[in-house]
Amino acid sequence: MGRWLLKTEPGTYSFSDLVRDRKTTWDGVSNNLALKHIRMMKKGDMAFIYHTGSEKAVVGIAEITSDPFPDPAQNNPRLAVFTLKPKKALPNPVPLAAIRTRKDLSTFPLVRLPRLSVMPVDAGQWKALLDMGQ
Repeated sequence: MGRWLLKTEPGTYSFSDLVRDRKTTWDGVSNNLALKHIRMMKKGDMAFIYHTGSEKAVVGIAEITSDPFPDPAQNNPRLAVFTLKPKKALPNPVPLAAIRTRKDLSTFPLVRLPRLSVMPVDAGQWKALLDMGQ
């Protein structure tokens, strides 16, 4: 099972919007590295949802419900999308400031490549973030 972090501007589409909608197609990604990560996703993978902007925190967990496919709204086959559904909100959002203080998360892409919108999360990072969010 793969693990990912997906960044979103909560004013545009928040975790609570995903909960309300019960599923969505994750689109709007054009960065080459982020698209490479999307193409590696598989149905059943899990993802943290991270709110950007003034929040800057991991707020929830979602499940990838499809393999990636070309964005049907775009006339560009390199733009991949996928569907996902909410699993649960974290009891305590995990702020980026707290993540940056953890030595065991110093190699986490959110710390190293903060502008990247889709990134892998390894098993140790996943556990650390889950523990921080309890």
